[in-house]
Amino acid sequence: MNAATIDAARHKLLVRIQRDLLPVLVINTVIALGLTAFAGGAFDQQMVYSHSIGASIWLAIQLASSWWIKDHSRQWRRLFVIVPLGVTVGYATGITIGSWLLNHPTAGVAAVLAAHPRQTLGMLLLSLSAGGALTYYFMSREQLARAREEMAVSAAQTEAAQRHATEAQLKLLETQLEPHMLFNTLANLRALIGVDARRAQDMLDRLVAYLRATLAASRASTYSLGAEFERLNDYLELMRVRMGARLQFALDLPPELAGQQIPPLLLQALVENSIKHGLEPSVQGGRINIRAARAGSQLVLQVQDSGVGLHAGDSAPSPTGSGFGLSQVRERLQASHGAQAALTVAEATGGGTIVTITLPINP
Repeated sequence: MNAATIDAARHKLLVRIQRDLLPVLVINTVIALGLTAFAGGAFDQQMVYSHSIGASIWLAIQLASSWWIKDHSRQWRRLFVIVPLGVTVGYATGITIGSWLLNHPTAGVAAVLAAHPRQTLGMLLLSLSAGGALTYYFMSREQLARAREEMAVSAAQTEAAQRHATEAQLKLLETQLEPHMLFNTLANLRALIGVDARRAQDMLDRLVAYLRATLAASRASTYSLGAEFERLNDYLELMRVRMGARLQFALDLPPELAGQQIPPLLLQALVENSIKHGLEPSVQGGRINIRAARAGSQLVLQVQDSGVGLHAGDSAPSPTGSGFGLSQVRERLQASHGAQAALTVAEATGGGTIVTITLPINP
């Protein structure tokens, strides 16, 4: 045990002594009053013995608990040994101290027991009861304080996670409504109005649906997978107007998974990465496949593209998935599901990139 650990244990013991001293003194005084009233004898002598015995028992139990119990949640059963031994040792010590303070000649506990056997045994039983009751009271109070502290820490962590998730959600929303994407879409829409009004109207409808769904998702804590796929379909249709035949895509969502709740705007960053880092650098473009599947108790979401892959240059995402968009997704998964969720980035078979998200299935 190093010096820091010893100092910490010593400080903790001193804090407990300062905190519990007053209740111990009060109980010792009550015991002295009771003994004077029912057993007779001078009150001052009963006070000396009561405080000597009570303080000795309490200190013996505190010292033994501090030394032998490091984790109360797992080692509390050791009190069944500590309390009887602490009462016995403290009682013997208290008798000796009280006799010395009162200038009573004594040969120790044995002499007192021989002279007053019934009174001594009664005091010992009373001390054992009081020691057990005090230990239970102090331990219960300490556990309650620890539970309150853990609840406060947990509440603070939950609040921090919610705040972090909200901030990440707002940051991601900013990327969804970036002016570059909107300006390109509106420019394409303006060009289409004069040559293909029907197609321009369809594009405008998709843009309105996409913006409405994105804003609705930004205000929600969870979002259905079906709604997420519909919004991605609108987004990809808009991007296909700009990229033309260079962009092909497919969305595969089993009907039984459409109602699954996920963090909103979760897949958007992955799809944007596939277009920006995978398909746009490629002259011929490529294909994006978005799939959802169930694997036991896990929901598996995949975004796979046939683009330039992970190692095509500085514009490609790193194998660890450390780009801004992927980092946002990781942070939001951590905030909503902790260690139960994961995101991996890998080379796809035949070229391109595949990003996989796993998170728990909603019951």
